[in-house]
Amino acid sequence: MTSQDWPRLPIGLIAKPRLGGNYKNGPSATVRPLVKMGNIARVSMDVSRIEYIPDGEKVLEEHRLHFGDVLFNTRNTLDLVGKVSIWRDELPVAYYNSNILRLEFDVRYCGTPEYFGYVLNTAESIDAIRGLATGTTSVAAVYTRDLLKLTVPVPDAAEQRAIAQALRDVDALTSSLTKLIAKKRAIKQGMMQELLTGRTRLPGFAGAWTPVIFGDIATPSKDRSDPRTTSGRVVELEHISARTGHLLGDSDLASSVSLKTRFLRGDVLFGKLRAYLRKYWLADRDGYASTEIWALRPRTGVATSAFLRYVVEQDDFIEVASTAYGTHMPRSDWKVVSRYELELPTLDEQAAIGLALQSSDDEIAALERRLEATRAIKQGMMQELLTGRTRLAPAEASA
Repeated sequence: MTSQDWPRLPIGLIAKPRLGGNYKNGPSATVRPLVKMGNIARVSMDVSRIEYIPDGEKVLEEHRLHFGDVLFNTRNTLDLVGKVSIWRDELPVAYYNSNILRLEFDVRYCGTPEYFGYVLNTAESIDAIRGLATGTTSVAAVYTRDLLKLTVPVPDAAEQRAIAQALRDVDALTSSLTKLIAKKRAIKQGMMQELLTGRTRLPGFAGAWTPVIFGDIATPSKDRSDPRTTSGRVVELEHISARTGHLLGDSDLASSVSLKTRFLRGDVLFGKLRAYLRKYWLADRDGYASTEIWALRPRTGVATSAFLRYVVEQDDFIEVASTAYGTHMPRSDWKVVSRYELELPTLDEQAAIGLALQSSDDEIAALERRLEATRAIKQGMMQELLTGRTRLAPAEASA
């Protein structure tokens, strides 16, 4: 049996739609959190920012969420409207508002609502839902009457439960990895605060650090190259990942028209345009960069590249670098940044600090790679299981 053998039924036949309530809400915490369209993601929920129904506001019990509820975002931008999430008791109690539609599935067709939450997040369903959206780029809607005409594959109840369980297990792994990465990042931030200020010293190091200003330890490269007479690869701002220190790619210098900054291996590239985006990278090769990027070169015999790379990641450095000129295109001011005050250990201790923090970054990067691989596996599983191309063993399906 394949998905071609599964009946395709309109949502209106197998589910009852129920819009949420038009409740007053605000940031002041009460015992009644309100889920809004910004909390709806793809399958998962985002409750990192939540608003609340005031204590005096009357609420209907029918708008209270329960584990496994399938929530549909009826209004948003054209790109985001129609997202579907599965509520998994992310909060002990929660209600949902009138921009969200809850699909209440008929037990005659439904083994578990989670199955339908996954089905509505397949590429096929996402494309179909986008085709139903009407409105402008900034304000769009999917009307209930149109959604209810959408058909979905409906295997038997036991197979629905088996498919949902398999995908739920992968979601649980993804969630645990995400939480572990967040924990490791927090630990690393604490390490940076301790090690880069000298509050905590690595074994074998003692002695006072030297007060300096940033201009004493690094200087931006002023070496410019004309792409019309030079060949190579160029790093633009979009090639540097925000907050991670990772390089996402580069491009052919021949495609550029403006002058570029020449950088060397060991330079620390720092995006001076909108410094609050936190774009930095320790160059592992020679190359060229946009003039919107500083190629910060550590002064020989004064600072190491690795130590400098972590200095520019610190919150207080970013704050100083964000003291900018220009309103619409704010750029860091070297006159200000060069006066940034810090304390400098010996070169040996700088190298040791850099290695310790790099080890933490390597651990985080390995977890991020595992997370991406898990997400890719889940996408493949959805494509196989929700189309019936891969079937679960009979014992699993009947469990």
